[in-house]
Order: sequence, then C-alpha cells, then structure tokens
Amino acid sequence: MTTVIDTVSKSPPPEGPGPQSAAEKVRQKARDKGELYKPRVPIYPKLVHGKWRRIKWALLILTLTVYYVTPWIRWERPGALPDQAVLVDFFGRRFYFFGIQLWPQEIHFVTGLLVMAALALFLVTALFGRLWCGYACPQTVWTDLFIYVERAFEGDRNARMRLAAAPWSFDKLWRKGGKHAVWLAVAFGTGGAWIFYFRDAPTLLGEFWTGRAPVTSYISCALLTATTYVFAGHMREQVCTYMCPWPRIQGAMLDDHSLQVTYRRDRGETRGPHKKGQTWEGRGDCIDCNACVVACPMGIDIRDGPQLECINCGLCIDACDEIMDRVGRPRALIAYDTDFAVVERGAGRPASYKFVRARTIYYTVALVGVSALVIWGLANRTPLDLHALRDRNPTFVRLHDGSVRNGYTLKIANRTFAPHTVEVTVTGVPGARLSTPGEAAGTVVRTTVPANEVRALRVFVTANPTVAAASLPATFSIRAGDAAAATETTFLTGVETPP
Repeated sequence: MTTVIDTVSKSPPPEGPGPQSAAEKVRQKARDKGELYKPRVPIYPKLVHGKWRRIKWALLILTLTVYYVTPWIRWERPGALPDQAVLVDFFGRRFYFFGIQLWPQEIHFVTGLLVMAALALFLVTALFGRLWCGYACPQTVWTDLFIYVERAFEGDRNARMRLAAAPWSFDKLWRKGGKHAVWLAVAFGTGGAWIFYFRDAPTLLGEFWTGRAPVTSYISCALLTATTYVFAGHMREQVCTYMCPWPRIQGAMLDDHSLQVTYRRDRGETRGPHKKGQTWEGRGDCIDCNACVVACPMGIDIRDGPQLECINCGLCIDACDEIMDRVGRPRALIAYDTDFAVVERGAGRPASYKFVRARTIYYTVALVGVSALVIWGLANRTPLDLHALRDRNPTFVRLHDGSVRNGYTLKIANRTFAPHTVEVTVTGVPGARLSTPGEAAGTVVRTTVPANEVRALRVFVTANPTVAAASLPATFSIRAGDAAAATETTFLTGVETPP
C-alpha cells in the first residue's frame, strides 16, 4: 500500500532546474567526481523576523536563565545541611531539589523522572514533530546564541559570506578574533555553571579562582567549555545530522498525522519566478525565491519534503510569510501541517487532523501511569529506613544457660531534617530478647538517630529455640511516632538438622 508520505515524496518536481543552494552544488560536484564523502559547506543562516523567531528568542532566554541562575537559588534547610536549592552532593551522597531530598538508595525516583521525560518527548514528537530539537535542545539553544554573537561581529548572511571570502586584514582579524573570544567566554560560562550544580556555588566560585577547587571541577569545566565551543561554534548542524541519535529514533514516532514544518505543495506548485502585475492563474504561490533555504540553520530546502536534517525550528515559515506579504499572497505556504492534510487538500478534500490515535494514546497512558507511580512513591516515602546485617563470624554463640545468641548490625537511616528516637523490636523468634553491648536484655531497644544520617546500631538477639530447625525467619522493626520501617533476616538456632 502506498502511504501518504510515499505519495508526497513521489509528487512530480517543479518544472525547470531552479537555483541550487551552495550545499547542493557541493554535493553535485562531489557526485561528479565520484567522491564518497563531501566536504562540509559552511552554512550562513539569514536572520528572519516573525512569530516563530520570537518564540525561539523567548525560549532561548528562558532556558539559559534557568541554567545559569538555578545554582544560585537558596533553599533553607536545618542544621549544617546545604542551602542550595538544586544540588547533586556527591560528598554528602544526597540529591537536593528544593524541598525534596533523595538518597542513593532512592535512585529509582531519578529513573522514573527520566522515563517520564522520555515518554513526554515521545508524545510531543508524535503530535508535533521535533519541537524539542527546534526549540529546547541544548545544541540548538547554544548554537542560536553563538550565531547571534557571530552576527553582532560580522553582520548578517551576505556580510558574513563576504568576510569569509575576503583576504585577511585588520578588519577581518578583529571581527573574527572578537567573535571567537566571546564564544570562548560563553563556553567557559557554560562549563562554569555546570560544576555549580555539584558543589555549593558561592563556595566553589571562591575556591575555583584561588586554585583550591577539586581537580574534577577544573576538568569538568574545561571539557564542557571545549565541547560547547566546538559543537555550537564550529560543528553546529553536523552534531544534529551525524552525531545525535534522535533524528533516527524520531522516525519511529512520526506518521502521516504528525504536525511538522511542511511545504504545502498543493498550494505552492507549480513554482517559478513572478513579476509584479503578472497573473497567478495556472501556477502556484511559490516564487522560488529560496528565502526558506537561506533562513534554514540546517542548510536544507524544506520544499524537498520531510528530511532527517530538519529540526522543525519554523524559521523557514517566518521567511516565507514575509515573502508572501510582499507579493500579496496568503501566508502559511510553509506551515506546521501534516502530510495527510496536504494530500487531502491536493485531492480537493478538506484537510483533517487526527491527534487522537493509537500511538498518542499509548504514550499518554504510559506517561500518566509512570507519573502516577513516581508521585505516589514520593508522597508515600518513609522517613525511616532499616537494614540488618547478621554476623558471619561467629554465626551464633551458645551461652552457658543453653540459650543461643545472634549478633546483628542495624543500619537505621533517618531521612528527615530532625533527629528521631526510634524503638527497635524483633518478631518471628519465640521468647527473643534484645540487647546492645553493655546494656541489659529486654524486648525493646531505644536509640536516637541524628537528622539526615545513618546510625549503625549493634544489637544481640538471644532466645531458647524450641523448634528442630537450623534457622528461623526474624523481622526487625523500628518506629518513631507515626514513622515505621522493617526488614527481614534470619536467626540461627544452633540446631543441627540431618542431611
């Protein structure tokens, strides 16, 4: 069966060769020479103005503000705990996110958040295409910022191309040098902001400039500075096309009903130049001006149909809308649309959009289910945790009165910001008595666990087993007010069972 995408891709090309982009000329030259790989063609995207460009500026400012400012937000916590709102504290073995504190044993919450993010990305992609790539991906955000700096020093597209082709002079030297200096400063700020997420930001800032910061801080900052400078300043679209796996993966999430940046071929063809005063009868609205091509940061022609390189940034929409305004034609010749709707209009039927379909239902149900589990887990976290380690040498001790004693080390974790006095009991062993070194035996042992710490408690369980079993299941329980926790272990009776 021929799919809608197949139908669109097999539509006849416009008559006439049409102008070739610089990238296509290099590709053709490489094909003529029989070369396996083509050299990279520098892309000089033209600045455009419009709705989608404004949205990209707004999201760029928002995401960069969140990234650079978040480590400096303070959040009051009791005692000597760090007051940084968001902190991955490797030394203290904690992850702080405002009022939430996660311990290493709770890594499953982080896993749940990552699964939620992946499912949300799948759902958004199935509905609206590669919005993440075009508006929020770090590679896109920092590349936009670097291009903004480049324009500030070298001018817009034509000026940058002339400067690149011009011989070296003082003017070219200071413009190129200034651009790279600012790029390095932005890249260094990127790496510097990253390390503040792993250590108290004001403290690390002072240590960094006085040479007292950990070596890992300098290494991490240097690596992220280098990668930001290379990826956003030099490789740019190559990262998206050749290094990132997402363009290949997202193909499995898209279908004929996914909204993507689309050239409405049903309205644009047959394309060709248009002069003022000429009739529009018998031809399409596309005047083959290539404004969409020169605005594309990926260097592609959206009129060629869906392409792996397209990041759905919408800049070609703004460029085309501006041209349509000039020639007096309706906007949205290039727009967020679906392949199915384009074919429907081409066949003379009204366009229809189907947002509720099997894959979007699946992604939504999965996302809601995982989100509910994570929220339920966070809401029902126990403030106490307990683990029991039984002595291995000796495994048990037989006392002079014939009773048997087992030794245990209890690890009691207090996950709250206040100390707790806990009561320790044991069940499953008839007549069991609990004691700590130097204390008399009883049914309950009490101990105080400091706030946000783990207390190792040495306890002994003594009993006179009356069963002919080598071991008994035992359960240690702790309680502090309404908080409780339990863990299972074994009690060795000392009874030898026949093989």
